[in-house]
Amino acid sequence: MTATNFNAPTAPRSKGASPFSLLVSAVTTWNDTRVTRNALSRLTDRELNDIGLVRGDIEDVARS
Repeated sequence: MTATNFNAPTAPRSKGASPFSLLVSAVTTWNDTRVTRNALSRLTDRELNDIGLVRGDIEDVARS
């Protein structure tokens, strides 16, 4: 079982940022990651190799 720190910031907070804008930012980041992951997952191993990736790199690339 792992401990969860609910006080840790999940998104960068700028002074005066509203909770709604933070939510929109988090959803946008999540969607960008999802779209990137799906696009890379559709590529063949040969196509991934052409751009210097292997299938195991997809998650790391999508999150960066």
